[in-house]
Amino acid sequence: MKRADVLLISIVLIAALAFIVPRWLSNDNDKAGPDNNLVANITVDGKLYKTVKLTKEEQTIDVRTERGYNILKVHDYGIEMYDADCPDKVCLGFGHITRPKQTIVCLPHRVLVEIAGAVPGEDDIDAYVQ
Repeated sequence: MKRADVLLISIVLIAALAFIVPRWLSNDNDKAGPDNNLVANITVDGKLYKTVKLTKEEQTIDVRTERGYNILKVHDYGIEMYDADCPDKVCLGFGHITRPKQTIVCLPHRVLVEIAGAVPGEDDIDAYVQ
């Protein structure tokens, strides 16, 4: 190995560490768990259908509309789309979501699931600009 090879490898390693280290040092307040009161807002056709508290216990939610059905499963302080009768089934690929602002969308049935904090005023305005 030449000096340029060692320099190139070290630059690549430093760049990789620059992306990995902040994830280790990140604030864990937005992770799912018993201390974080997270809820999932289920919206159908732009209207709030139901708000569900994310808990460790397993529960299922059936969302039935004239377009079809979606079955959501709440478990391990998160939520996932368990089953749907839409033709493409893309909504099943979102997986188990556990963090605020994560979403699951089923476009054929117009169903949106978004995780939010249960504390009111979490997304309040920070400042006004004139």
